[in-house]
Amino acid sequence: MRFSAIDEHRKEYPLRIMAKALEVSESGYHAWRIRPASTRKTDEFRVVSLIEKVHMGSRNTYGSPRIHAILTGMGESCSKPKVARLMRLYGIRAKTKRKFKATTNSKHNLPVASNVLARNFTPESPNKSWAGDITYIWTQEGWLYLSVILDLYSRKVVGWAMEPTLSRDLATKALKMALWQRQPAEGLLAHSDRGSQYASGDYQSLLRLHGIVCSMSRKGNCWDNSVVESFFGTLKQEHVFFSEYTTRDEARGSIFEWIEAFYNRTRIHSTLGYRSPEEYERITKAA
Repeated sequence: MRFSAIDEHRKEYPLRIMAKALEVSESGYHAWRIRPASTRKTDEFRVVSLIEKVHMGSRNTYGSPRIHAILTGMGESCSKPKVARLMRLYGIRAKTKRKFKATTNSKHNLPVASNVLARNFTPESPNKSWAGDITYIWTQEGWLYLSVILDLYSRKVVGWAMEPTLSRDLATKALKMALWQRQPAEGLLAHSDRGSQYASGDYQSLLRLHGIVCSMSRKGNCWDNSVVESFFGTLKQEHVFFSEYTTRDEARGSIFEWIEAFYNRTRIHSTLGYRSPEEYERITKAA
């Protein structure tokens, strides 16, 4: 009996403390604890559960606008402010980290092209305008360099290459992959910065061989290639900065999976009507 009385006292002790802290009676606090949740609260819990599911499916990268767009597509009639409020209330946040600042080495004597693209980042169909750039990822083995080609129509990564050194053929390898995958007609516009990888003889010869028009950003103007800069920012802020790569091979596998399995096929873009690049191309092709 003595021990059961002590156990009972331990059960009631938190109730007494909470009731006193809230300045209410013990009976009132107890009644509030066991009262069934209201219909409004039950619906709120249901929406929060959906938000968490979408958030986890985005690898914890989506903020309230993208989550709202997906919930709306699922038939949920919840407003943007409500989604934002619930995410704040329940501590559901998009993971972010420091912004990425790209640098380009254009100090060479190779010929450069004019800015033919002129920031027209919305071509009317696929394989009309591509844009490429190079960035770097740190591993415990040293730097890994990534070159990508994006189709500006859908923001899809259509070509990529990764190497341990910033070689001149890095950009050429990414372009070859894009050509193999997309088989574009002559007249395609390929935009890049003025880096030596893009001004090199091999890269320029490949452009001429396939009837591709070359376009280059103005010197020191990152906004002329802002779509690819934005892609690199997304890659690093949502993925790379949250990874610690022991080897370059580990980084290669991780980045390959992020590009092909998540970015191209799953990650939604506000500029594409909250669709992934592949879904956007599929829907617009059918239309």
